[in-house]
Amino acid sequence: MTSFDGLPPLRDVIERHGLVAKKSLGQNFLLDLNLTSKIARLAGDLSKCDVLEVGPGPGGLTRGLLAEGARKVLAVEKDSRAIAALDEISAIYPGRLEVLNADALEIDPLERLSTPVRIVSNLPYNIGTELLVRWLTPPSWPPYWSSMTLMFQREVAERIVAQPGSKKYGRLAILSQWRTRANIVMELPPEAFTPPPKIHSAVVHFEALPKARFEADPKVLERIVAAGFNQRRKMLRASLKGAAPEIEDRLVAAGIKPTDRAEQISVEGWCALAREVAKT
Repeated sequence: MTSFDGLPPLRDVIERHGLVAKKSLGQNFLLDLNLTSKIARLAGDLSKCDVLEVGPGPGGLTRGLLAEGARKVLAVEKDSRAIAALDEISAIYPGRLEVLNADALEIDPLERLSTPVRIVSNLPYNIGTELLVRWLTPPSWPPYWSSMTLMFQREVAERIVAQPGSKKYGRLAILSQWRTRANIVMELPPEAFTPPPKIHSAVVHFEALPKARFEADPKVLERIVAAGFNQRRKMLRASLKGAAPEIEDRLVAAGIKPTDRAEQISVEGWCALAREVAKT
């Protein structure tokens, strides 16, 4: 039995190529092609875009992206076992799929992509957060990508859209909401994956804003936010001690009470503090 693109069902592909998911690579495969096609559609019109996909595995989402009309897909896969399966997809879509056997943390996608670019991925759990932070904090803005449609553990997705005062509000919320519009657009139960993870998953869609909501140096902002939330139960004058000289004075200059805690501070407040710290 074949599927909409003439390729075998994903379960057959996995069996034929011996693609048992590896926990060490953060792999959980999404095998329902109806779901992968839906995720591709949530990314928007792909017909005039190149797409970066990280961790395609056996290629379920890859097939959805190509079937939905992506101009080109760059599929970056660290697991060499999956390359043969992805090459079979490339043969069905000549000239539209480039498979790169590499670590996504070590490549420059722009060497192989033409703008406009959308990033669409079922991210490996073990590098998802690190990749997201990198994509949100390039030296200049707007970034090379116009949108990102990314699958995370639901807990991570909820942290991305959390608001000040929430227990889930933290670094990911601040960095995401500073420069993008981020929304949870889809949730998936464990049984949608092979092997089923112990947690639910969710897809977050990010639209890059033309300019950041508030001025701040991304490296300074990321550093002080990380420090502040590393000890989120402490008052900011304690958790940020050592982050900059005379931190209490800088907090006051940014309009923040030194006795406040990290989760009480808005994105605007953190950006104001980053500007004060950058003066040192």
